[in-house]
Amino acid sequence: MPVPENYAASESLRDGRGVKIRLLRADDQQDMLAAIGRTSSQSLQRRFFGPKRSFSKREVDFFMNIDFASHVALIALADEDDHEVIIGGGRYVVTDQGMAEIAFVTIDDYQGQGVATLLMRHLIILAHAALLKQLVADVLPENTAMRKVFAKFGFQVRRGKDPQVICLALPL
Repeated sequence: MPVPENYAASESLRDGRGVKIRLLRADDQQDMLAAIGRTSSQSLQRRFFGPKRSFSKREVDFFMNIDFASHVALIALADEDDHEVIIGGGRYVVTDQGMAEIAFVTIDDYQGQGVATLLMRHLIILAHAALLKQLVADVLPENTAMRKVFAKFGFQVRRGKDPQVICLALPL
């Protein structure tokens, strides 16, 4: 079942601020790049497992060209100075039949407010609708905040290829 292209929801952060969760659209590219610019090197390293300050055209194309079936991406938007800005994003990419890899990033100013938890909840809803059987994630051992989010949803450690990375899986 394809994901509806108008998927959106209103949510609240832990501090009560409202956020909008919706699918990433092609016209979000500049806002997405601005959000990356507001994200620390350490946070980007936790997401990409290495130093990352910019993206090649090929990488930007991959992140922006969402087909709503094998590649689904959600963003969290908050109001800042009467303007909606991207404060986080999460996505899953189908890697095998019935299985998708999931990942998140939250800009530093909003970390600890539940952004990844909200995105996770909605990505799991979409994964169920897509009849996926399992979500998997790779997390650096020092990324304790994200490991807690995955644990909250029932992800379990599984054997992985890289001993420097914790591999997690959630059967759906």
